[in-house]
Amino acid sequence: MLTGKQKRYLRSQAMTMKPLINLGKNGLTATFIKGVAAAVEARELVKISLLPATEETPKAVGAALAEAIPGLEVAQTIGRMVVVYRRAFDPENRQISAIIAKL
Repeated sequence: MLTGKQKRYLRSQAMTMKPLINLGKNGLTATFIKGVAAAVEARELVKISLLPATEETPKAVGAALAEAIPGLEVAQTIGRMVVVYRRAFDPENRQISAIIAKL
């Protein structure tokens, strides 16, 4: 569980990021969830954009991803964007989690 200070740091990092993944009309498929899991493992912090063609809401997408991917937490939902975080299993990919642990 992330603290308020940790979420604030993640939101500040996500401000400068471009969306890495887009969710379109196909919705939350198993392929989409696997793609998010792979991206989160490589980067720890991922910004997801919901395209206008999708029928899902950002809060529903965040909740579904948090349920489907163990350890994933939603750092922010704003507009049609969802920012998710999970500590990487591979020690080489842990740049953000080292900072988060200090907060």
